[in-house]
Amino acid sequence: MPRSDAYSQGVQYPVMGDAPDMEVATQTIVNGVVPKIVMRFADANARAAALSGSTKPVPGMLTYLIAEDRWEGRQADGSWLLLSDGPWSPLTYTSGHSAFAGSPGWRRKAGGGIELRGAVKANNGKLNDTGDAAHFASIPSVIAPASNRHFIVATSRATFSDITRMTARVWADATGALWYFAESGGGQGTSASPAWFALDGIQFSPAGD
Repeated sequence: MPRSDAYSQGVQYPVMGDAPDMEVATQTIVNGVVPKIVMRFADANARAAALSGSTKPVPGMLTYLIAEDRWEGRQADGSWLLLSDGPWSPLTYTSGHSAFAGSPGWRRKAGGGIELRGAVKANNGKLNDTGDAAHFASIPSVIAPASNRHFIVATSRATFSDITRMTARVWADATGALWYFAESGGGQGTSASPAWFALDGIQFSPAGD
């Protein structure tokens, strides 16, 4: 009768009294070890196809998804927990907006959540200061929050009286649209020295996270 490893991990190996069958003996060892190492899959779809039925995922499994460049661990509630920060992905800008500095983008955070970074400008150098919200970029809807999430961010924009405004408001909505709001009369700048606002420090949970 097979015995289990000395580390209580349930990996079985044959003993001398077992009937000789090299294929069964090695298969038992391999199938016992593989679920306990970091398993590599081409992407999340490949993982879902491989880990089903008799090989369904169990709590404690560790996987690496090549396309997503992501390490994840299986939780007792049946979800996959992100174990490493994901790669940075660029924002999708609306017409008239672009990066100012810091390679604006988003990424998934280890343990859950979405993080933004970088600074954004209006291409004409002037942020919208009419008192209305401005849609400046978007992130994928699958990582959007369940409802609007608002943040106070750093900004640099001179008023008509040469007073520099230091803050603005940014929010993400449930569709993945990103908006900013700047007080009236505070968005002056030029193409050479544009007004800008930062996204650094913004973090939120996507719907269902």
